[in-house]
Amino acid sequence: MTVGAGIAVQDGSLLALGAKVLREVRGNVLVTPAAGGGLTNGAFLGVRSAPAASRSIFPVGKLRDQRFVCTFRFKMWWMTQRMGSAGRDIPSETQFLLVEVSGGGEQPAVVYTVFLPVLEGSFRAVLQGNADDELEICLESGDPDVESFQGSHLVFVGAGSDPFEVITSSVKAVERHLQTFSHREKKKMPDILNWFGWCTWDAFYTNVTAQGVKQGLQSLEKGGVSPRFVIIDDGWQSVAMDPVGIACLSDNSANFANRLTHIRENHKFQKNGREGHREDDPAKGLAHVVNEIKGKHQLKYVYVWHAITGYWGGVRPGAAGMEHYGSKMQRPVPSPGVQKNERCEALDSMTANGLGLVNLDRAFSFYDELHSSKRSAVIRASDDFWPRDPASHTIHVASVAYNTVFLGEFMQPDWDMFHSVHPMAEYHAAARAVGGCAIYVSDKPGSHDFNLLKKLVLPDGSILRAKLPGRPTRDCLFSDPARDGKRLDLQLSTMAGLFLFTKSRLLAESRLMLFSQRSQDMEPERTLRRRWRLQLPRRRLVPGSQEEPHP
Repeated sequence: MTVGAGIAVQDGSLLALGAKVLREVRGNVLVTPAAGGGLTNGAFLGVRSAPAASRSIFPVGKLRDQRFVCTFRFKMWWMTQRMGSAGRDIPSETQFLLVEVSGGGEQPAVVYTVFLPVLEGSFRAVLQGNADDELEICLESGDPDVESFQGSHLVFVGAGSDPFEVITSSVKAVERHLQTFSHREKKKMPDILNWFGWCTWDAFYTNVTAQGVKQGLQSLEKGGVSPRFVIIDDGWQSVAMDPVGIACLSDNSANFANRLTHIRENHKFQKNGREGHREDDPAKGLAHVVNEIKGKHQLKYVYVWHAITGYWGGVRPGAAGMEHYGSKMQRPVPSPGVQKNERCEALDSMTANGLGLVNLDRAFSFYDELHSSKRSAVIRASDDFWPRDPASHTIHVASVAYNTVFLGEFMQPDWDMFHSVHPMAEYHAAARAVGGCAIYVSDKPGSHDFNLLKKLVLPDGSILRAKLPGRPTRDCLFSDPARDGKRLDLQLSTMAGLFLFTKSRLLAESRLMLFSQRSQDMEPERTLRRRWRLQLPRRRLVPGSQEEPHP
């Protein structure tokens, strides 16, 4: 028998507080108690011995007749939820798994057991199931030359009688173990969360110009709703496709074959700029645009989008003025788990055209100075808002809510932008109001529902925001209202005192009422979690509907 705090492998079963979670556990499974002096009911799962390989799969034990909810990477960048009751229902690239187990004897009537795959050295672990209902650990380095691993701390397992307390304590145990991130409770929320904003993506896509940014701000201000931040999305950078490149386009969206050709903005964001001419004076470039819109409008913050690799195709090697980045062409190798869930157009383009990767030492220095994983407090928690796909809206809201069960332990989830003029505008608006997230739209200039926006935005541009991330209540955890066809409502729990729904069901015609008190004026004892119910619309697939992904 191997034992961790509350977790044990005994007589071929994985026990959590005495309840059987997995059966027919493999003999090479190892349980290592978590550090913390017994403060956490949890331990790490690993394997005793395994041949060296850059990718390995280790069966752990069989999961049957136990309800679970998990979040998995169904696209290259995004997660969504999946519910089931057997190991075969667990998809590839699962990054969070919560199992509901009936207790026994002196143990709680129900034991909630969470599985958190973690990083160990140069390897990352994810979960998946197989046809025999076995829960498997997939361990992957992403580099065929990196094959050696220890294998003792691959998945953290925690257990308790309250699912949310179990998740929180388990994430904090992993925080102590890895020491590479901080729990959300330790982070200071950025001021942007308190203000209304506008994003240029759906308004212009990559055709955005400096003049278009000004038009969008003026249009919103004219209606009495002034953005306090703007996100200049894809379309401001200097990019081009290689002469022998293979274009990868989706409607008006970005060309994934393009590469960054200069660190400066393109001519559309230069004072008196013209195509084919580069303005070398920084004061006449993006800085000029930012200073102008901040001077004429009531903006507090201006953000610009860029890909973590510079642009979708990376940085063009040898581009004039970019030599010091030391970019080299590489052919990315997709993870089999990601490819199994959904092929990615962007990744296919990168594989076909190659990726211009900046010298690793220079990239590390750049991002190490710019970002801090222990302080970053906001994270996108869902796939994009797809304005022209009627089937996407229920899935979008449900995905963010369930992803928040996991991601909300690390950061304040962001629900993405939406449109104020849209058949599902009030649905998205209300969901964001209780999500505790930033509220920003991507309306085209002249296309706004100011009556809706004024229910969310105060005259000074601030918003009334829930204090905590909105997440499903316990009774909703193991039902998928977006996919199972059984449950049509989703109850969200968040910090009360900021928003109140006038009806128990949130439909397109429902209204938001605002409390007169601001959050900073509220007494601490008046702050508590409250429930909101979302009535999810039935999905209707429209043949041939297409969308443009935004970054």
